[in-house]
Amino acid sequence: MKDPTFWILARASGITAYVFLTLSVLAGLVVKSRPFGRALKAASATDTHRFLSLLALSAVAVHGLTLVLDKTVRIGFGALLVPGLSAYRPLATAAGVVAMELAALIVLSFPLRKRIGAHAWRKLHWATYAVFALATAHGLAAGTDSSQRWAFALYLASVFSVAFATAWRVLTRPTTTKGAPRVQDRDRSLAL
Repeated sequence: MKDPTFWILARASGITAYVFLTLSVLAGLVVKSRPFGRALKAASATDTHRFLSLLALSAVAVHGLTLVLDKTVRIGFGALLVPGLSAYRPLATAAGVVAMELAALIVLSFPLRKRIGAHAWRKLHWATYAVFALATAHGLAAGTDSSQRWAFALYLASVFSVAFATAWRVLTRPTTTKGAPRVQDRDRSLAL
């Protein structure tokens, strides 16, 4: 009988990564839209966003490593880096690989913001929506727990939360301190 330890860890770390990704996306939207006004400092929200992003990538690393070590589904190390190389649900696995690589690129851009410029950095951050969509597709199509009610409810709640927070961001203006330019106006002036 095969030892299920790595398989259980792979499944748990995949779900954990998705939860941290969702929380990171929501924290990023909170930074931008400021739904709590001055009750939440932008620096605290930004630090939380960065920390959750790192936790998500760490959980993805555990997810990938445990899949390689597991004997239930044979996935080689190369399949973690090259989309489509996995024989196990190749399209769904490829979506997860691309999501991970884009997420890593975005996280690596945090300390490089000044070098690449605020405008390019913001454009790169739009790829977060692609990361979230690809990770959702990966989890639903490749995840063995996605047929369970609790897992489907988790995916549904995550998609709804991100959609709601995005709508909030689009439909409301961020709060500002009296006399200070709105964040959008300040960022536009930096881009000029």
